Amino acid sequence: MPEEIFSGRRKASRRLHVNHPMTDEITTKNKSYPLQQLYFYLTSGCNLRCRHCWISPKFQEKGEDSLSIPLELFKSVVDQAVPMGLSTVKLTGGEPLLHPQIEAILDDLKHREIALCFETNGLLCSPNIALKISECKDAFVSVSLDGADAETHDWFRGVKGAFEGAVQGIKNLVEAKLHPQVIMCLMRRNQDQIEAMVRLAETLGAESVKFNLIQPTSRGMKIHEGEDALPIERLLELGSWVENELSRSTSLRLTYDWPLAFRSLSKMFGKSKDGCGTCGILGILGVLADGSYALCGIGESLPEMVFGHAATDSLENVWNKSDVLARLRSGLPEALEGVCAHCLMKLYCKGSCIAQNYYRTKNLWAPYWFCETAFEKGLFPASRMDVLSENEKSIDKSG
Repeated sequence: MPEEIFSGRRKASRRLHVNHPMTDEITTKNKSYPLQQLYFYLTSGCNLRCRHCWISPKFQEKGEDSLSIPLELFKSVVDQAVPMGLSTVKLTGGEPLLHPQIEAILDDLKHREIALCFETNGLLCSPNIALKISECKDAFVSVSLDGADAETHDWFRGVKGAFEGAVQGIKNLVEAKLHPQVIMCLMRRNQDQIEAMVRLAETLGAESVKFNLIQPTSRGMKIHEGEDALPIERLLELGSWVENELSRSTSLRLTYDWPLAFRSLSKMFGKSKDGCGTCGILGILGVLADGSYALCGIGESLPEMVFGHAATDSLENVWNKSDVLARLRSGLPEALEGVCAHCLMKLYCKGSCIAQNYYRTKNLWAPYWFCETAFEKGLFPASRMDVLSENEKSIDKSG
């Protein structure tokens, strides 16, 4: 591991826990929070059985239907969001291309000139669909590809032929003058195919490759509890290699999706930056397939993260009066606990993924699993930590 990242290891304590007083009082009345993005989880079904999915949608056989947000309800939500600051819509799922009116949804976004982010497994990305996506403003498409060969990818995705379908979908996008991002989720089974994936992405005409870490949520929880998950030491080793060595061997933009505290400054703020790496939680709202407003797709698993319904509740009221959203606005990042409370990047990172942190602990302010695990093993970069209080130092040493 590079000395500049992992020097100054400290003995970690599993009991490091910083308490922050929180009340229900909304202290953000003088600060405006525009609704910048809507995440539409268009369908509750998927045509794959991905063993690591963090939402776990119902498998949808060909010819079957699944719950999908009605077109008119979709339009109504966007209508309300535009004057609130909406600039980008993300379409995801389940598999968004399973929506029976996906072409009409794309046409609507094209007409409105709202920027589009699209996440798909690629199997249903026909030449016609690829063209429609490309006609939307600033269209950015991510296609999941978890193996550089059919055997590996199909194992991940649980359906034979998934690799062939995803590759063809990428080719259709490139033919439509869209160069998608390839997303590869990392496990023991495919860790040795990282470079091969980059070379495949180059051949296919992709714009970038993003390496995702398996989240301990829904099906991903089983991965973490079993033998398929990579240990934190290996994840850190791979991240350093991708950022410092592999990225130099390709013209593609490579992103390793570890928290900001582990990234080099050049990756965060330099000319070759890969973005801030956060979900922008204070400017985003999820819309589930049944029309519910939620923190994000985590609302599929956690009813307390659902804030209302598009058919009956005003979007403006949901955005401005939901208790959870108010608590996040008044608490982030100061209320973060554990290692996140001491991280110098918390202002930008904001806990990395609040939904994941809450799913795992039922605590909005809990630290992110990756950072917590690294800290416990003495692998959190000391250069990204503030000074511990004397009381916290004694707790740390006692561990």
